[in-house]
Amino acid sequence: MRGRPEGLPNTAHAVLGLLSLGRELSGYDLWQWAQNLRFFYWSPAHSQIYAELRRLEERGLVTSRKVVQEHRPDKRLYRITEAGLAEARRWFDQVPLEPTVLKHSVALRLFFGHLGRPERLQEILSEYTRALEKTLTELRAIREDLGDDPQFRFPALVAEWGLAYYRAEADHARTAAERVAPQGKDPADPRRA
Repeated sequence: MRGRPEGLPNTAHAVLGLLSLGRELSGYDLWQWAQNLRFFYWSPAHSQIYAELRRLEERGLVTSRKVVQEHRPDKRLYRITEAGLAEARRWFDQVPLEPTVLKHSVALRLFFGHLGRPERLQEILSEYTRALEKTLTELRAIREDLGDDPQFRFPALVAEWGLAYYRAEADHARTAAERVAPQGKDPADPRRA
């Protein structure tokens, strides 16, 4: 099985990409770093990270070493191999782009807004806007942490893209909340329900 990268999922390539930043990382460290990917791709469970690390090590794309620690459980550190770096580059250059899939529960509820009360839909959109503002705060902090370090130039560009995306999303959610009142009826009229 060593050296046979075919069939690797994007999750495995994301782990390789994180390791390609040049650091030796534990599974937990990788999981923490991968949390930054949640703004634009996915938020993996610990178990997903460890499953991918096992798969990548079996294929010779990463190596690991055990580190004995005092007063703490031992840990395993992972490093990308030359074959792993070549596979990450192959994925970057040659694997076709997948169509972006928008799985948006708020948009789905808005689409079926006729099933509920406009007030509830406004509450949903307001709740979503508050969640977006929290996301923007978190993403701003990540962008600041990335600073101007040339090593993190591309992650910084993605953080900026995320900031623009979530700002636009929040603006649209606010606009939609203003427009959910039934057309031709007074939104203050209690008989409209």
